[in-house]
Amino acid sequence: MEDLKIYSKPGLRNPAMIIGFSGWMDGGDVSTGTVQYLKFTLQAQKFAQIEAQKFYILNFPGAMLETAQFRPYTKIKGGLITDFYYPENEFFSEEKHNLLLFSGKEPHINWEGYAHCIFEIAENFGVKEIYFIGSVAGPIPHTRGIRISASVSKQEQKARLQELGLKFTNYEGPASITTLLTKLSAEKGIEMTNLVAEIPIYIQSRNPKAIKAVIEKLTQLLKIDLNLTDLSVKSTDFERRIDELVRQQPLLAAQIKKLEDNYDQEFFEEKGGFEEWLKKHGIDKL
Repeated sequence: MEDLKIYSKPGLRNPAMIIGFSGWMDGGDVSTGTVQYLKFTLQAQKFAQIEAQKFYILNFPGAMLETAQFRPYTKIKGGLITDFYYPENEFFSEEKHNLLLFSGKEPHINWEGYAHCIFEIAENFGVKEIYFIGSVAGPIPHTRGIRISASVSKQEQKARLQELGLKFTNYEGPASITTLLTKLSAEKGIEMTNLVAEIPIYIQSRNPKAIKAVIEKLTQLLKIDLNLTDLSVKSTDFERRIDELVRQQPLLAAQIKKLEDNYDQEFFEEKGGFEEWLKKHGIDKL
């Protein structure tokens, strides 16, 4: 395929594939940040990429501020062009844990052709499972646990996810490239699972707490052992910094308190009520 460049063929057999996209569903860098963390932690090696030209609108008309996100990226130093980058869509391999990683930018056009490139790699290596990691911003406080919802390509996958305490997505609206990939996966006999973390709508920076939460679910699903101590430290520091900022903004603090109350109420309702939750945890009374 002219749109897919394969530089080497890693020695993998029926690996799982983990994918992330910038843009849609990448709030808090949860999608791209998860793949990036795994890539560096596992020292995964690049072996293929999707060529960008057929999948992006590079000269979208409009004001510079609006159109900058569509154009290629360049560096000019001392009057000379030192770098020029199209959107990157790269595949990495990690043989110890039998993993393929893919990090890309959601395509603007020709979704079917883009998806075909991903499935070409999947079919070459006998991939049976694909996992997409993403996020959505919602009314959730940063002081509580990260909620993760799932959507799947086949009904038979749900029991395994329910055992891990995952809820299933209810949604109607604009679709993403992952929606198309999930639909096509079912047709190709590949199980695809989308894990989507809910992150606070009032925080715009990278969210290591959410990245850690989805990686923990991935390690359970893939039965791999990773030391996430560094992410735990980053998550604690992340919450501490947010707490310091919130203390300086009483109105925001009041809104977060409401979010906490709503979160706690929903949590106990899911557990059958507060009294039932206490019984399940062996607590007779407070």
